[in-house]
Amino acid sequence: MTFEELYKEVVRAKAVGTEFVPELSEKEQHQLNCLLHPSEQPLVWKLEPCDCKEKECAASCIFHALEIKDGEVILNPENCVGCAECIEACKAGKLTFSRDTVRAVELLKQTDTSVYALMAPAFAGQFGEKATPSKLRAAMKQIGFSGMIEVAAFADILTLKEALEFYHNQEKPENFQLTSCCCPVWISLIRRHFQEIAGHLPPSVSPMIAAGRIVKKLQEGSKTIFIGPCIAKKSEAKEKDLAGAIDCVLTFQEMSDLLEIFKIDFDVIEEDEKEHSAKTGRLYARTGGVSSAVKECVESFTDRVTLKPVFANGVKECKELLEKILAGEIEGNFFEGMACPGGCIGGPKRILDVEKAAGIVGRYAKQAPYQTPGENPYVIEMIEKLGFHNVEDFIRDSDILTRTLEET
Repeated sequence: MTFEELYKEVVRAKAVGTEFVPELSEKEQHQLNCLLHPSEQPLVWKLEPCDCKEKECAASCIFHALEIKDGEVILNPENCVGCAECIEACKAGKLTFSRDTVRAVELLKQTDTSVYALMAPAFAGQFGEKATPSKLRAAMKQIGFSGMIEVAAFADILTLKEALEFYHNQEKPENFQLTSCCCPVWISLIRRHFQEIAGHLPPSVSPMIAAGRIVKKLQEGSKTIFIGPCIAKKSEAKEKDLAGAIDCVLTFQEMSDLLEIFKIDFDVIEEDEKEHSAKTGRLYARTGGVSSAVKECVESFTDRVTLKPVFANGVKECKELLEKILAGEIEGNFFEGMACPGGCIGGPKRILDVEKAAGIVGRYAKQAPYQTPGENPYVIEMIEKLGFHNVEDFIRDSDILTRTLEET
C-alpha cells in the first residue's frame, strides 16, 4: 500500500465511523502513526529511510532544518518553518508534510462543538469552477462545519491596522515598515536572520490568527480550522505566542480530499451567499496584494504620507530583498515578502496553477461589494464588537490583533 493509499483509507474510515485495522508493515505502521498523531510529528517527515547522494533537500533549506550525515537525511524539526522547499527539491519523493485531515474529521464529529472553516483568501477557484464561494460555503456545512468564514474579512481588519500604523510611523523620514502580512516564512526569515531590522516589523498577527482569535472571542467554545495552500501555516498555528487561535490547519489539497471522501457534488448543492470581505482583503492572496491593500487604505484617509511599496516573492528573492534593506541599497518605505512565487496562490499545496489562480483571484476581488476596509460595514461592526472605540486602542491592542514577536 502506498502512503497516499494509506492516507485516503484512514481518512475515509474516520469520516464514515468505521475501524481501520489492516495488516501493516513496519514502514506503513510508522506512516499510520504520523497520520493519527500529527501533533507528535515534525512538520516535514520521511516516508522511509533515504540514502541521499544529491543533497538537494538540505541545500534548498535556508533555515537549516535538514542536514546530511553519512548519506542519511537528518531532520531538525525546531528549525523547520514549513516553506516546503525541501519537499520540492527531493527527487526521490521521500519527504512529505504533516497531514491534519484525520484531526479535522475528529473535530467535525464532535456534535456538541461549533467548528468554523476559515478559508484563506487564495481559495477562489481552487476546488473547481462549480465550487463557487457560495456553494463552497454550503458544502462546508454539509460536511459538518457550523459555517465558512472568509479570512479576507480579517485581512481587511489587519489592512486598516497596518495602514494606521504606517501613518503614525512616518513622523521620521528614515522610518520604514516591514509588513507583517500573511506569510509566516517571511516573518521567520526576519526574526531569525535579520534581527537588525526586525524592529521595523509591526507586532500584528496574520489574518489567520486574527480570524481564529476573533471567532473564538465572539463564539465562545468554538473550534477553528484554517484552510489554505500553505504548509507553513501548520507551524505558525503552534507558535508559543499564537497557539490556541487555530485548532487545525488543512491545505487545499487536504480539503479537496475531504470533499471527495464526503462525496460533495457541486452540481446539486444550493448557493449560500454571504459576502463580508472587501477587494483589499481578497487581494492578499497574490504578490503585492498586501502592499496595494495598505496603500489604497492609506490613500483613502490621508494625503499627508506616501506609501512606496517594494515586494518580493519566493524565498530566495525575499532573502535578497532583506539583505538590500539592511545594506541601505533599496528605496521604499513599505516592504512585503511572500515565500511562494506569485504569493499565497503559489503555495506548495495549491490545486490551480499560479497564473490561472491569479486571474480568478483578481476577478473575485473586482466583484467585492466594498473596495477598502473603511467601506466595509462588517469590518467596522466587528471592530466595535471587539471593544475598539478609538484609533489608539485599535493600534495598541495587546490581546487580539498583536503578538509578542519574541525571538524564536
